[in-house]
Amino acid sequence: MIYLDSAATTKPSETCILAMDSALREHYGNPSSLHSFGLDAEQTAERARKQIAAALGCEPSALTFTSGATESNHLAVRGAAAVYGKRRRRVVTTAVEHACVRAAFDRLEEEGFEVIRVSPREDGRLYAEDVAAAVDDSTCLVSMMLVNNETGAVLPAAEAFAQIKREHPDVITHCDAVQGFLKLPFTPEKLHADLLTVSGHKVHAAKGIGALYHKKGIRLKPLLTGGEQENGLRAGTESVPLIAGFGAVCAELSGTAAARYEAVSVLRQTAAELLSAIGGVTVQSPPDGSPYILSFSVKGLRSETMLHFLAEREIYVSSGSACSKGKQSGVLQAFGIRQDAADSTLRVSLCAENTAADIAALAQALREAQVRLVRKR
Repeated sequence: MIYLDSAATTKPSETCILAMDSALREHYGNPSSLHSFGLDAEQTAERARKQIAAALGCEPSALTFTSGATESNHLAVRGAAAVYGKRRRRVVTTAVEHACVRAAFDRLEEEGFEVIRVSPREDGRLYAEDVAAAVDDSTCLVSMMLVNNETGAVLPAAEAFAQIKREHPDVITHCDAVQGFLKLPFTPEKLHADLLTVSGHKVHAAKGIGALYHKKGIRLKPLLTGGEQENGLRAGTESVPLIAGFGAVCAELSGTAAARYEAVSVLRQTAAELLSAIGGVTVQSPPDGSPYILSFSVKGLRSETMLHFLAEREIYVSSGSACSKGKQSGVLQAFGIRQDAADSTLRVSLCAENTAADIAALAQALREAQVRLVRKR
């Protein structure tokens, strides 16, 4: 089996599994309970909070645990707009955000906010000055992702936020850093981000756990109420096993980011060269994008057809964002990719466990697909 879909989800590491197993078996008290068993669970969760904060480069008190990136993004966007958007009703984002961020801004638009969605230019790149130019004195919030989940493009969030903070210091900045966490070097401070989203299952932890960084002094209206957990920002009993697994992974991987980046960069270059050598295959990801994601199209073959062909050979890739359930999100077109190419796009997303043999097998399978599938048409 060759798994090349890590941008959708990663295989939980043994470190994560062991930490979760220990929490399930030995630290299963309610962290809000006042007895010693509850205190033990609370300490387990707080130890993990410190591990995640150390990997992210922030104070542990700046992290709120959530069920994942979708909830974190909604808490950031809708929670900030509810507090800071009472008189300033303009919000700014990009046209290439993840579906959950787009949905959060759609909700704000329904509530009467003016939503500005900044698109890439004709060269397929998003420019910091274009995002900053969309901000005015009536703006309360800007949200811009760090790494695009469909193409791997690295967006100029740091540059855009820095300019915005110079010109409009009261504007709240939010970054969806899910595809960059533990992969690219950054901290919330260096990004000039007031709010920042990370997710466990994209970095070899389990599904169902994420975190939102919020700078000291930033106020948010909670989405979930009914309890005082997470300093009143997110009601509901914390999932200590999921939190423990996330923390253990962060402690394990935080010191190897540079080495993993270099290894994956070599793999991505190999993939780009092998795929580009196949007639009809066009690599769409920018060369200076994240090495963890490579988007390409195969002329004359639809994405869904190729997905099934590859899956029959136990090679697993994606046609775009997993959250789209195979439907096009419109992000590729926003990056300037033609409709026919978007219809034929596959996404390979790598992790440090992948090998050159995996890439060679993918290239060979694509050659077979071109011969067999075109012949059937």
